[in-house]
Formats: sequence, C-alpha cells, structure tokens
Amino acid sequence: MNREEIANRGESQEDFETMLNESFKKSESKIVDGQIVQIQDNERVLVDIGEKQEGILNINEIKDEEGNQIYNVGDKIKVIIRGFKNERPLISHKKALSKIKTSEFIKEHKDDFEDLVIEGKIKVKKRNGYIVESEGVEFFLPKSLSYLKNPDIGRKIRAKIVKMDEDSNFIMISRKKYIEDERKRREEIIKDLIENEKIVEGLIKKITNYGMFVEVAPNVEGLVHYNEISYKGPVNPAKYYNEGEKVSVKAINYDKERRRLSLSIKATQPDPWEEIEKELEAGDTINVVVSNIEPYGAFVDLGNDIEGFLHISEISWDKRVKNPNEYLNIGDEIDVEVLEIDTKNKKLRVSLKNLLPKPFEEFMKKYKVGDVVKGVVTSLTDFGAFVKIDSIEGLLHNKDVAWERADAKDVLNIGDEVEVKIVKIDKENEKVSLSRKALLKSPLEKYIEDKRVGDIVKGKIKDIKDFGVFVSLEEGVDALIPNEELYPLKKDELKTEDEIEAVISMIDTKTNRLRLSVKRLSKLKEKEALKNINRDEKITLGEIISDKLNKGLK
Repeated sequence: MNREEIANRGESQEDFETMLNESFKKSESKIVDGQIVQIQDNERVLVDIGEKQEGILNINEIKDEEGNQIYNVGDKIKVIIRGFKNERPLISHKKALSKIKTSEFIKEHKDDFEDLVIEGKIKVKKRNGYIVESEGVEFFLPKSLSYLKNPDIGRKIRAKIVKMDEDSNFIMISRKKYIEDERKRREEIIKDLIENEKIVEGLIKKITNYGMFVEVAPNVEGLVHYNEISYKGPVNPAKYYNEGEKVSVKAINYDKERRRLSLSIKATQPDPWEEIEKELEAGDTINVVVSNIEPYGAFVDLGNDIEGFLHISEISWDKRVKNPNEYLNIGDEIDVEVLEIDTKNKKLRVSLKNLLPKPFEEFMKKYKVGDVVKGVVTSLTDFGAFVKIDSIEGLLHNKDVAWERADAKDVLNIGDEVEVKIVKIDKENEKVSLSRKALLKSPLEKYIEDKRVGDIVKGKIKDIKDFGVFVSLEEGVDALIPNEELYPLKKDELKTEDEIEAVISMIDTKTNRLRLSVKRLSKLKEKEALKNINRDEKITLGEIISDKLNKGLK
C-alpha cells in the first residue's frame, strides 16, 4: 500500500498515521543511479536503471521551470521507481530529488522540528489532505489540520511541523496549529505593547488614504490612522512616508473582537500642545509659515508640529476678501496674533489683520465730517450703495443719492467713481454715512435762484395738517403755511388742489425749507391799496387847487 492509498482511506487520524508509517517502511522504493540512453519523440526518456532494466521517464522530468531541457543522452541522474506499465518500470527523477531533500531535511531537524514553520505550495490534493512542497521537500497536511476549504493547487500556505518519521521519510504539518500559535503569539505581543506602553520601530507595509499599516513584529500589523500621525490634525501619510520605511510607533488600542491594533506616531513624541498652553496666551504675536490654503482660510505652521487656523475674515480688514490666495502664498512667513488657544480640542485661532493698521482709524486721521471725497461703488443693495474710500466702505443711503426719489440701483453701477460728502462718522460702530445729493443743487435752490423773501408766489394745496397747510409750488418744491399765517383764509374751508397765493416769508437752504404767509400777502395788498388811494387823492386835491387858482386869476 503506497502513501496515496493510505491518505485516500477514511481511517481515524491516529490509525491513519500508524498505517501510513508502516506502509512507507514496507513499500519505500530505493533511489538508484540511472543513465539516459534514449529520448523518444520529445515525449519520454529511457533510463538504464541496472539489472538490464530501462525505466520510462516523462521528458518534463528533465526540464527546468522555463521548459529548457537540462539533461541529455549519456547523463547520469537519480531516479526512483514509482510503478510499472507493461512490466516496464515507471520512474521519476523529481520524486527522487524530493525524497533526498526530504530525508536531508528530516536528518537536519529531527531533534528540533517542534514549532518549526514552513512556507510552501499545495502540490497535490488527496482525499484526506494535501501534499505541500517547500524548496523541494514534501510535507503532508491532513484536512483536519488545514483550516482550508477546497484550496487551489499552487496556493501558498504556512504551517508548523507536528510529526517526523525518518524511517518512512514522512513529515506531517499543521496549518491549524500555526494559525492558533500565531494568534496567541500576536495577542501576547500586543498585550505587552499596550500594557507596557512600549515605543517600537515598525515597518510601513502599506499606505492608504486613511492611514498606513505598520508591522511591529513578524506578522503583527497595526493601523496608524491619519489622525495619529501628527499633532497638526489629519494629514495625508503619503506626503510624509514611503512604503518600506521604518517608523517609531506606540500601541494605543486593541479591538479584541475585530482583532484590530491601533498604532500612533504622534504618541511617541511630547505633546506640543502642553508646551503651547504654558508659553502662549491670547494676544501674543508669533511668527508662522503658511502651510496650506483653503477657500475658507489658511493653515499656518508654528514649527513644532502644531498648526493654527487663519480664517478668511482674519486675513484683512477688507470685508470683501473672496480668496485667501489673493493675499497669501504657501511658504509665506508672516506674523500673526493669537486669538484663541483650545488645548482640549487642539485648536489654535490666529489673526493677521489685527497686526495691520486699522483702516477706520487711518480714515479718521485723514477725513472729517463735511469733507468731499471720491470713492468707488463696491456693491448695491435695496437700501443704498457701499462706496469704498481708501480702505473703508461708507454707506450712501437711497435717500442721499439724489434730491428726487431714486434708488441707488437706478442711478449707479458697481465700479462707478462717485463724488460724495461725508455727512456722519460713527466712531463707536465704525460706520461712515455719505451723501451724493448734498453736492447737487436741490429743487428749492433752483427755485429760489430768481426769488427772495417777500415775493408773491402761487401754488396748489398738497396736504392739510393740524399745524398748517403744505403747498406745492412746482415739482420737488413744497412750502408750509403755518396756521397763524393763513388769515384771512379759513382753514376749514380749504381743500387739496385749491390754488392759493401767498408771500415767501422764509427761505432755509440748509434744511431745505420754504415758508409762505397769506397773512403777509393780505397786509401787502392793503398797503398797495392805500398807496394807490393816497396817490389818487393827491391828484384830485392838486387838480382842485389848480382849478381854483385858475378861476381866481380870471
């Protein structure tokens, strides 16, 4: 009974081993020296094995892995008889070599094979196991010790040697024992790393976008998450490391259920945030280097594995910063002011603009209320327009755009240069109010170009109020007749759109006010009437006297 027959039977593991060993002892073929006598049709080889016998050898037995023939007629080779066909021996050169190597392996390791690990490929599938070859040595792996389900021929495996028999040239291996021992060894290593907080040197095996796998002991790997690489926060490991590189790591957690080991690089280094907390406080000025720019701001490197965040609103006093790239470049060395240090959440906020001249203070040094300046329209809103003057923006409200009712959107465009007057500076809230209409002639100013106090004007009643009557003189020019100036008119008899005549009693261009008086008009008319009467009376008396004189002369 050969070893294949034994392996294909269904005996128990113990019986199987006993029968297999006995069979090997009884049926083991001897290795003999043969000589190649003929190569037939590039298919088979005839080998003289002595005793007037020629064995049949498959031609592939004398070819290397690339298919090159390595022996020729006349060459001597080691062979072993593996059977007969038509009474002619079937021989194998490779089995002979394997048997020799197996025998040499057993002799070398017969006293120290326990816990010896081999790595080989599955060469043959048997009913009760697999033949595994490693460096020319054959091992038998029982299915019960394989932890495998229908593996492919050629699959690589690792296993431990559990039995050797020098007489039968037999070696049994167990993948099950290898896996269980490796698991136990791995857990002991991990336990030691965690409990003793050891810092070890590991080998980077693989880099991913979320971290990198580092081998800290043979077949013991852990993940260094990208959050555990630097105190700066999440970083791309590919920017700092390469596969195959060695790095110091510390075990920080082990998930027994998932058998996942978490490692950290930053845990091997002193926490710079503790130093920051001692050395810095809000308001301090520090020198930093711009390390990264995003649409919402920039990250700055303090040079000790700490990054601070410079928000886009803290880059410039200009409230209309659209992109940090307009002001900063990666690698720029700048001074910033510390705004906030949050060591618990490892966040540091800084400001660049706080170290720059404050635009509003510079503006106040240069301008005052009443100054006429030129600015550029930066934006238009429903309530007016913002006009940039030097480094600040002032508000030009709709009511100050023109004397006529008009929205800034209807009169101005973004980018227009406009001349305005500073009408208010709110220092506390840092706001500036502007007026465009203050530089234009008001309808009242145009109206009074040829008029003065005392002139008689006509208009229509626009509105009647408790304190008087508003009269529209022309488009955009309204005047007030106070109640006391309405006499001799009766207010309760007046109605809107009634035409009314009055005298200009007051002109105030600063407040854009015009007042009228019917009362003064009435008095004015009385005076005119008296003048006329007096003039008529003087003529009549003169004529009478003249007439009498003329009569007396006669």
